[in-house]
Amino acid sequence: MFEHKYADVNNIRLHYVTEGKGKLIMFLHGFPEFWYEWKNQLAEFGRDYQAVAPDMRGYNLSSKPADVEQYRMKYLVEDIRALAEHLGHKKFILVAHDWGAGVAWPFAIRHPDYLEKLIIINGVHPAIFARELRDNPEQQKASQYILVHRTSEAEDILSRNNYAMLVNSLLEDGLKQGYFTEEDRRAYLDAWSQPGALTGGLNYYRAADLGSFTGESEGFLSADQALFTVKVPTLVIWGEKDRYLLTGNLEGLEKYVPNLTVKRIPDGSHWVIHEKPALVNSYIREFIEA
Repeated sequence: MFEHKYADVNNIRLHYVTEGKGKLIMFLHGFPEFWYEWKNQLAEFGRDYQAVAPDMRGYNLSSKPADVEQYRMKYLVEDIRALAEHLGHKKFILVAHDWGAGVAWPFAIRHPDYLEKLIIINGVHPAIFARELRDNPEQQKASQYILVHRTSEAEDILSRNNYAMLVNSLLEDGLKQGYFTEEDRRAYLDAWSQPGALTGGLNYYRAADLGSFTGESEGFLSADQALFTVKVPTLVIWGEKDRYLLTGNLEGLEKYVPNLTVKRIPDGSHWVIHEKPALVNSYIREFIEA
């Protein structure tokens, strides 16, 4: 059974779910998810690792600082480092999706000594995404939702009709196809309904300099490539039907990630973790046990 725990780290309280014992494998969710995104992975990897999935700051049962500044990348990265130390691990495997990946890439760049391996699922490297937002009209169009998420109306728009837009984006296809259940829908609605949780998730977009997702984009595209190099063995799993993050985000990635493995899933979407958990798990396991 999953254990629910809390860690007081980095001046906030993080709720996390842990399963199993052994080497640490940590899972970072994206927007608009919470620890529950990884329930299939916790069950699978909790058999032979300590599998941990936190609610990131601002989400579900974790602290939700009111100040947008508290969602800058330096704080998000430090949350992860401090949580790993709290759990007693100086070296671990990091798996991340969407905004979780928005934090995991900078974490790997800044703290390679903490990571044994990095696994990214449909999540953009900051320098590549900045290029795509600048140069790729299709990605510009696909990213229009980010502009909405940064407005003061975003909470109202996303919570209308019992979170209809979020249900439609994340859950609708799965409810029709059977990989999401009514129990899952209730879990998500409960997480979104936590006081301040929707604002907390949206504050990631508000705190980021648009296009960087690192919160520090001055001179971003002209910056020294070495500043964005990932020195950790990295697996990128990509559902190619992602409507939000297009496959251009894979082009040139090896320049920044010398030790790179890419697994493309042609019929997977942004939500490939939910659509094909067994396939995703097999790719992760093959990579971390190689």
